[in-house]
Amino acid sequence: NQMPNVGISLNEMNEGPLFEGKQFTLSAFQVQHRGPDCFGFTFEEKSRRPFLPEKAQALGVPSGPERRELAQGRSITLSDGRVIAPDDVLGEPQRGIKLCFVGDVSHTGPLHKIVEGADALIIEATYLEEDKELARQHGHITAGAAARLARNAQVKHLLLHHVSRRYRRQDIVEEAAAIFADVHVVNDFDRVQIRRDQELTLTNLRR
Repeated sequence: NQMPNVGISLNEMNEGPLFEGKQFTLSAFQVQHRGPDCFGFTFEEKSRRPFLPEKAQALGVPSGPERRELAQGRSITLSDGRVIAPDDVLGEPQRGIKLCFVGDVSHTGPLHKIVEGADALIIEATYLEEDKELARQHGHITAGAAARLARNAQVKHLLLHHVSRRYRRQDIVEEAAAIFADVHVVNDFDRVQIRRDQELTLTNLRR
């Protein structure tokens, strides 16, 4: 067998910021499992100021490039010489969507402040409460524990994964939903779309 002729770069990962783009940030946080160096991840959209078309209309800003410039935070000069600043047509900053992903985890207590207010929490639910001793022994949590975290941290949507094959999917959903209403079980290739103040949509890319 031949090794592929590709370069490999090994970067040690630590807690804190990992990536910052124009639209979102990615950060890592440590989680407790059976060994060291286990991490979860937070994806967070940057806050943005909504464009207010009624204000632009009242100021005589035409549709098109001028409005795009203002929406991107740049002042414009109208044909009559008036200068319109972004503050004239932009609303108050709105917090971006926050999504937290947790793989294997044995304790949810340290996660409360990290996931607080998240629009979506994706987290394991390997066991049911009736087998919580097994969960403890193997460094996992129950569907009930995941749901209590979501409820106490006031997240909007709870997405459960890493479910043991010993359970029916519906059993996991029912246990969690008794504690936190907005719950789904997700699988490989599922696509989740989250928009502010709208229902979550879930589709599978293989179907």
